[in-house]
Amino acid sequence: MSTTVPHLLARCEDAVFAAEGMFAAARSSLRERVSENGKLSAAAIERHQASVHGLAWLATYVEALRQMLRWARELEREQRCGEIERLILEAAFGEYLAQIAGGIPMSQNEIVRPAALGLGEEELAGFHTDTVRELIAAGTRPEVKAAIGDYLARHQGAMYFGDPGLDDTMNMVREQFFRFAQDKVAPYAHEWHLKDELIPLDVIHEMSALGVFGLTIPEEYGGAGLSKTAMCVVSEELSRGYIGVGSLGTRSEIAAELILCGATAEQRAHWLPLIASGEKLPTAVFTEPNTGSDLGSLRTRAVKEGDVYKVFGNKTWITHAARADVMTLLVRTDPATKDYRGLSMLLAEKPRGTDAEPFPAKGMTGGEIKVLGYRGMKEFEIGFDGFEVPATNLLGSEEGQGFKQLMQTFESARIQTAARAVGVAMCALDLGLKYALERQQFGKPIFAFPRVRDKLAMMAVEIAVARQIAYFAAREKDEGRRCDLEAGMAKLLAARVAWANADNALQIHGGNGFALEYPVSRVLCDARILNIFEGAAEIQAQVIARRLLDGQAN
Repeated sequence: MSTTVPHLLARCEDAVFAAEGMFAAARSSLRERVSENGKLSAAAIERHQASVHGLAWLATYVEALRQMLRWARELEREQRCGEIERLILEAAFGEYLAQIAGGIPMSQNEIVRPAALGLGEEELAGFHTDTVRELIAAGTRPEVKAAIGDYLARHQGAMYFGDPGLDDTMNMVREQFFRFAQDKVAPYAHEWHLKDELIPLDVIHEMSALGVFGLTIPEEYGGAGLSKTAMCVVSEELSRGYIGVGSLGTRSEIAAELILCGATAEQRAHWLPLIASGEKLPTAVFTEPNTGSDLGSLRTRAVKEGDVYKVFGNKTWITHAARADVMTLLVRTDPATKDYRGLSMLLAEKPRGTDAEPFPAKGMTGGEIKVLGYRGMKEFEIGFDGFEVPATNLLGSEEGQGFKQLMQTFESARIQTAARAVGVAMCALDLGLKYALERQQFGKPIFAFPRVRDKLAMMAVEIAVARQIAYFAAREKDEGRRCDLEAGMAKLLAARVAWANADNALQIHGGNGFALEYPVSRVLCDARILNIFEGAAEIQAQVIARRLLDGQAN
């Protein structure tokens, strides 16, 4: 506890260098194992899938440590690195370095060990420098977690625990949406969940007035023209109130990104102002019953007849479908193809539905999928039987571009999902901390018991880690650099953190956490989806690892 911040930063820099060396050795070993005749082998990658995915997790940990170091350096440069920031940095490095050495959890029962990555005693000895051993020993001390826990108790209800490292403008944005979410969303979210109700329209109207739906849309189209970092901040705070509210912005983010990247000038001028104002609520209609992540094999087709496309087929897991006004609809326009090359994107308008008649459109039927959590927008299956879309609504006015157009949205969607996960993780911490301080057992608050306090401390630490890697991906996107790797890492880690925090918060509640009346039961259900949508954790790890093994990333 006596080390100075500059000294700690220097040691963290040395540790990052050691972790980078371990990753380089693991990548080299795995690349050799999954290659045939000098080229990557899909069969070998599948055969060694656990190790390959473990490489993605190792790379994510190394990047997370880099970003925690960058965060602390910036705070120290601005004289904003206080005691709690130093403690969080120390705990993050201690824990993540220890896991790199001993085993990184990819899920509850899948631990990737160094040996699985082809690392032996020599590589481990190179990683276990004196500095790394010191940081592990220092950062995992009980005193560090105790100090973090005590800070949390003194600052219950705070906007954040540990300076996020943003400028004054972003902090003002955060405060505005923190207040909105805590006043207008959080007190009612659990009732919406229990009743399985759509988020009320008056809340959506207030979000529209705050500029949520046009947050990153350029000002020339009626948006705020803010950065992806701002998107992260807003998504965090809205999701901290309720993931359903935070996810409403995702619909507009995906639709706007599709239109900005792939539409004609006329389509941009028409659609973007409508989306930015909230006048038109979009929904993404991509997934089919038997495709899952294999979008290239989808079968819903659109047949051009005169000046319209007639759509036939089935879609599933469509969020907010009944209430939406426009669908970004991925279809096959070339029946001779059986892969991504025959896909196109339609901007398909539809009337808003009601509970009694969710899809009052000719050629369109559907029904609700009942779900555990993430209920505020509802999930639907949709059937199309001759549903008509004007040919002028073909995105970009050129067939066969749908998959390429969709791929351009993945970076922003995954960054935003990482931010939602951070918000859910914060909600879990809020609920767990409040309960631990109020619940009395054996004559004292259960917070006084070290394991309860330490759970909460590590929840705060991992929130800080997930937040910084998400902000890094957002900055890369804002700078116009390719960031599918960084966005994937952010989503992969943040989703795991959200689930772990929700599970720990429920554990702190004990039996009461299992009761539907306690909001933490909702948060557990909500957190679970984050490891599945926008790319399941396994798919995400596969995509990251392929990029790393292809030699396209450092």
